Amino acid sequence: MLHNELFYTLALLKVEGIGDVVAKKLIKHCGSPSAVFQTPKKSLVAIEGIGHYLYKNLQEKAVFQLAENELRFIEDENISYTTFEENSYPERLKHCADGPIILFQSGAIDLQNKKLINIVGTRQTTPYGIDFTKKLISDLAPLNPVIVSGFAYGVDIVAHQAAIQNDLQTVGVLAHGLNQIYPKSHKKYVSQMEQNGGFMTEFWSTSNPERENFIKRNRIVAGMCEATIVIESAEKGGSLITASIANDYNRDVFAVPGRVSDKFSQGCNNLIKTQRAHLLNSAADLIYILNWDIHSKKESKSVQKQLFVSLTEDEQKIYDYLVNKDNELMDIIALDCDFPIFKISSLLLNMELKGVIRPMPGKLFEVV
Repeated sequence: MLHNELFYTLALLKVEGIGDVVAKKLIKHCGSPSAVFQTPKKSLVAIEGIGHYLYKNLQEKAVFQLAENELRFIEDENISYTTFEENSYPERLKHCADGPIILFQSGAIDLQNKKLINIVGTRQTTPYGIDFTKKLISDLAPLNPVIVSGFAYGVDIVAHQAAIQNDLQTVGVLAHGLNQIYPKSHKKYVSQMEQNGGFMTEFWSTSNPERENFIKRNRIVAGMCEATIVIESAEKGGSLITASIANDYNRDVFAVPGRVSDKFSQGCNNLIKTQRAHLLNSAADLIYILNWDIHSKKESKSVQKQLFVSLTEDEQKIYDYLVNKDNELMDIIALDCDFPIFKISSLLLNMELKGVIRPMPGKLFEVV
């Protein structure tokens, strides 16, 4: 974006009564952020939802000083940014009506042609939640997903760290400007985060981590990702808000079940019980529901078929069955080989990772 258009984008966002939805409408109608401020009154007030009140607010000169101050911060701190009209903007977020007009970034974020999932949960995660998060990300690592979360205590920071340990890109979506880090104790993770992804926010340098900002932040986390995964949550919590937003955006939501007596499993269990989330037992469940191609993994962790592959007794049974078939549906494989669905998905995933079978469109599998 040209320097001039960035300035007018910032100014537009400071006009009272104009949020992301209305701003996008104005930019689309007028052609550019600068054109919004130059369009005659008659044309502006004719736009549905604008009217004389918003036109009057657009004449307020104070917004230009605010924009100038933020632009100076962006330049001084070498802050990168992307707008909803650019290719570098998260593709799925473009389809969310209330997605931010502009996102500020730090680090080395590259979301092009990537699988994006977000992992959220309680800030008081248990050993069960920590272990599950680490194993899930480790098992998903061959598919090279981008792990998105909120850089908060608990599940968030565990997910970010697990992504870094598995050499995956990870993005922390912040509820404040890039001039600070919250919580402050997480400053020690910033360097690693920016080397393996980085941070993203819609908030200016003048924004502090206030309660309402976290709720706004959650829509970005949910909107930019293919799926939301709730590891642990009490009956109420921010991760459930993210799950609700993801459902509203028609994204897949997954929840990890827990014992009915566990406080931090109540939220997940309720999501599953009310059919607002898929039950998640393992990475295989996620891969199956999202229909991910196991062969689209990063080259550095590619799995090639070996001359002599060690198969378990159950895997050998499936392999022998598929040798006599051109291809077959997972459900039919489970039926003919006498395996429950929850078990067949894990077996097939392991066999794919060993390079002896491969998935095909329509949930079909064949021998390599």
